[in-house]
Amino acid sequence: MTDDLTLTTTHTDRHLAALCVGGEIDTQSAPALRKEALNVIAQGHPHLILDLTEITFCDSSGFNALIGIMRCAMAANGSLTLAAVPDRLSRMLDLTGLSTLMPSYPSIEAAMNARRTTTPEPA
Repeated sequence: MTDDLTLTTTHTDRHLAALCVGGEIDTQSAPALRKEALNVIAQGHPHLILDLTEITFCDSSGFNALIGIMRCAMAANGSLTLAAVPDRLSRMLDLTGLSTLMPSYPSIEAAMNARRTTTPEPA
C-alpha cells in the first residue's frame, strides 16, 4: 500500500461492511484498494460501502478499481455503494452511466441506512 492511501474497515454486520478510503487512488494505490475490498467481500460481506469522504484524488486507475470491486461484489450476489463521492468522480460515474449500478449517498450514515433497508438477508 502506498503512503497516500488509507483503508479502514469501519463497520461489519453480517453481509454488510463499510470501508473508509482516504488519500489518493491512483496507479500505485488502486491495486491495494481492490485487494482490501475483495478481502472484505470474501470474508462474507458482499454488500460493500466505500466511504470516500477522505479521498483527495482519483484517476482512471481508481475508477477502474471501483468497477472491478463492483463486479466482484455483484458476482458474490452483493453490491457496491459509495458515500461522500467527490464531485469529479461523481461526474465520471454519471457520464458513464455507472451511477445507476453504484448508488451514492452524501454521507456514510445515509449509505448505511439505505443499505440496511434495501439489502435482503442472505439465504
